[in-house]
Amino acid sequence: MGDMDPGWIVGEAREYVLQLFDGSRRRVYVTNNETAFPHGKLIVSRTDTEGVITLGNQSFVDMSGYLESELLGQPHSILRHPEMPAAAFRDLWETVSTGRQWHGYVKNLRKDGGFYWVFATVVPNIRQGRVVGYTSVRREPSRQKVAAAEALYRSMRGS
Repeated sequence: MGDMDPGWIVGEAREYVLQLFDGSRRRVYVTNNETAFPHGKLIVSRTDTEGVITLGNQSFVDMSGYLESELLGQPHSILRHPEMPAAAFRDLWETVSTGRQWHGYVKNLRKDGGFYWVFATVVPNIRQGRVVGYTSVRREPSRQKVAAAEALYRSMRGS
């Protein structure tokens, strides 16, 4: 996964360099443009055990701003917003890798530099007793809980 292309960005943006879980780095551009969660819809995606996207529904594609062909085969961290603390993803991975479900509020980064909030449930896909991948189902988040998550994540980042 490469750096974001500044030509994709809509509006004034801030530049960040993300340190990803696998040790790689990615340059991203972030705006203050929020895309509202599609009321009444679910965002669904699947990954392999390494977090590489293998499937996404149309809501996933639409909300991300990417084409489906740009998402499939990419790490799910392509949607990582720099305001999400690494500890949140560490907790997610520690939970699902042991076969348990994870729930949480996540701020995702769109291709155009904007963002969207979700309430995510990540479920391990278990076959013959072993984890073979993950399914994530995202629902429309409570705005009150998004505000609480923003405050928590800000304190976790120390900003």
